Amino acid sequence: MTYGDLQLYAIGALGPAIGVFLGVLIGLSISKRAGKTNWLFRESVYATAFLASALAFGVAILVRMLMGGGAI
Repeated sequence: MTYGDLQLYAIGALGPAIGVFLGVLIGLSISKRAGKTNWLFRESVYATAFLASALAFGVAILVRMLMGGGAI
């Protein structure tokens, strides 16, 4: 695998990462309004959403690498 291949996998994994970020951001914003914030990362909705999207990005890259799929 070359650096160019890794870039293609990363580009292909952007969609799920952005989707997870937006979904978690919306869901946690609703949860925060209900007063349930003791389990958030650094008690921040944005930090928790970013952490979830970073993990989803990494998992999506690994899945694409294992499945042998390219960017699209």
